[in-house]
Amino acid sequence: MIKIIFSDMDGTLLTNENKLPDGFDEMIAELKRRNVIFAPASGRQIFSLYRSFGKYRDEFLFLAENGTLVIYRGEEIFSCPLGVENALNVLAVAKDFENILRVYCGKKDAYILREQDKPEYKIELEKYFTHNITVDSFAEVDDVPLKVALFDPIGNSKENAYDKLTAFRDTLQVVLSSDYWVDTMSPNISKGVAVKNIQRVMNFKPEECAAFGDYLNDCEMLQAVGYSFAMANAHPAVKNFARFETASNDEAGVLVGIRRLMADGLI
Repeated sequence: MIKIIFSDMDGTLLTNENKLPDGFDEMIAELKRRNVIFAPASGRQIFSLYRSFGKYRDEFLFLAENGTLVIYRGEEIFSCPLGVENALNVLAVAKDFENILRVYCGKKDAYILREQDKPEYKIELEKYFTHNITVDSFAEVDDVPLKVALFDPIGNSKENAYDKLTAFRDTLQVVLSSDYWVDTMSPNISKGVAVKNIQRVMNFKPEECAAFGDYLNDCEMLQAVGYSFAMANAHPAVKNFARFETASNDEAGVLVGIRRLMADGLI
């Protein structure tokens, strides 16, 4: 029987209007009745996840920052920092990327340079990094870096950021989180690694876990569970890593998939 359900946020659980699907609260109540943990798994900052799930803060298990920080009932299960030197090196190289917002993603806050505190970046920054601070230099930041995030406002992050980070591919984890975001993390972490750590710590078997995802940073997570679902709107490559396909994010595909698991007697 399934004991935990991991779900990506953007393009997966949330609608294209950035809202939870209708019927979400009712589904969570039913999962709670059946002793199943719900686990948002996102590239978002932990504080952004808390904002989205305020009333469930002490119930859900949260995979934040693409799995680099995992919190359950207010307690840190584990974290996987990037390292200050690595973070500063990536940020320094990305300085030459035209019109790309650079974000130092720490445990306590997200940090951007004062010179990049611009309206064209602010809305997207606030969506993913609820706690953010402007600084004059990344060198002055006193915080444990979980990752470096790069934002391309025109939605071509692969060409404008990801493809330009080849020098780090052998030593760090560089992932496309969406058409707009690229994340650079420790080489030892991904959403999939985070799921495996959770399985180890909480004594869950892969066949007791389900997951939903839509983008390339979800592939390892889908591989780490027994019941994996790609959204109908998922990147084509993601569908190769999932056992099942469900409806799109705008059609409450996560809830549709959970109902399918319930109907099959797996929850």
